[in-house]
Amino acid sequence: MSALNQDIETIAAAKAAAGSPWDAINPESAARMRAQNKFKTGLDIAQYTADIMRADMAAFDKDKSLYTQSLGCWHGFVGQQKMISIKKHFGGKTDRRYLYLSGWMVAALRSDFGPLPDQSMHEKTTVANLVEELYTFLRQADARELGGLFRELDAAREAGDSATEAKIQDQIDNHVTHVVPIVADIDAGFGNAEATYLMAKQMIEAGACALQIENQVADEKQCGHQDGKVTVPHADFHAKLRALRYAFLELGIDNGIIVARTDSEGAGLTKEIAVVNEPGDQGDVYNSFLDVEEIDVADMAEGDVCFNRDGKLVRPKRLPSGLYQFRQGTGHERCVFDCIEAINAGADLLWIETAVPTVHEIKGMMDDVRKVHPDAKLVYNNSPSFNWTLNFRQQTYDTWAAEGKDVSAYDRANLMSAEYDETELSAVADERTRTFQADTSREANVFHHLITLPTYHTTALSVDNLAKEYFGEQGMLGYVKNVQREEIRQGIACVKHQNMSGSDMGDDHKEYFAGENALKAGGAKNTSNQFG
Repeated sequence: MSALNQDIETIAAAKAAAGSPWDAINPESAARMRAQNKFKTGLDIAQYTADIMRADMAAFDKDKSLYTQSLGCWHGFVGQQKMISIKKHFGGKTDRRYLYLSGWMVAALRSDFGPLPDQSMHEKTTVANLVEELYTFLRQADARELGGLFRELDAAREAGDSATEAKIQDQIDNHVTHVVPIVADIDAGFGNAEATYLMAKQMIEAGACALQIENQVADEKQCGHQDGKVTVPHADFHAKLRALRYAFLELGIDNGIIVARTDSEGAGLTKEIAVVNEPGDQGDVYNSFLDVEEIDVADMAEGDVCFNRDGKLVRPKRLPSGLYQFRQGTGHERCVFDCIEAINAGADLLWIETAVPTVHEIKGMMDDVRKVHPDAKLVYNNSPSFNWTLNFRQQTYDTWAAEGKDVSAYDRANLMSAEYDETELSAVADERTRTFQADTSREANVFHHLITLPTYHTTALSVDNLAKEYFGEQGMLGYVKNVQREEIRQGIACVKHQNMSGSDMGDDHKEYFAGENALKAGGAKNTSNQFG
């Protein structure tokens, strides 16, 4: 017996026990509402999605072609439309396709302060609120889709079409939810380890099964693709990793996922000299990367900070800001060490920021990590901060030049120019871009590929094009031809925006609640009927 039919029987029994006051209650209607609300709490979602992500990680360990992907979302509607589109284009399945919640987009688009840079200045609660919002929209997508199937089922019954009825009933019984894992950005924890723990609890309670945290100083936090990043000693970062794990365990999500992000490859600064308990420990290794000069005790100035290194007194170079700098050229080594130690401290996945998107650089760091942790898996940011076209054209140019191929027709410094768009070099570069995710997953064990800010950029691009046409000579045709007509031709669900907002579900409920007395919005005069 299907879950729906079981619920019908259960509710029918409750109705019988309640007696005449429940005479107007239809058990099937109530069971349908229950089916449209599969997830009752955020913790239900967190557990469901953690199970999915863990299964995906195990499958990836066996087959590197089974990597996962996500696109960053800054509003529940964006996430909802993404998952509706995925189900439409990929056979009704959402396998290995997630959502990413970007702290950058939260700061830029969701803060009460207005647009902010990615420096952890936005409200702490905004991220958890967006997790909840995303899942609210995804659950509504479930309810809307099931509501449409229920209406089709009723129509088949009324027509006496048992074959269609059976087909639709099967779709209902095997409905694939729009709810998928969200990898959520908790920045550097927004404070100390206790603050990190409290914020993590909010995010998990809202439904997040995977939390991404970085090893920057919380009050000096910078976007991973900007200069001025300041990292913290391992003891500080690992306390926050443990805070995340305790939050998951307290809330019963024992298999929650922690993504440890290191910005060390591009970070040249630290705020602290690490505590050293014994030679060769984490603190000692961290300090070994500092840019220091050997001095004599007599050379110490008032206020100097110095320490003993291998029996010698050294003074780390201190900037006017009070920060200390690492030696040039140590980024790769520091990043690898950070990754190894993060896994030792309980991280499930790693995140490495790189200066440019190159397979060999990512592979080089992960090869070193995997010498210690063979199963180490990576989350990689396919960031819009990279100029992908220029980078891959230059990489192709350099490969050709190294192979002795004639590149005299190309100006390496000007390869972004549109004059190269139809060239052989451009075609090869585009193919390398197309296969980048598959290549890095195979070569560097990248389990999850994400684009942090895609919907920020697509919104800007589409609004720019609409404004240019609508306020220009095209007038209303600028909207009709380039937006609405394309929605109709491509079967974009939100062309029926009343339906997307829940109007038809509201009509269903009105009928459940008031029967023939219901005043419904979806009648003959509803202009949405023009869309069929």
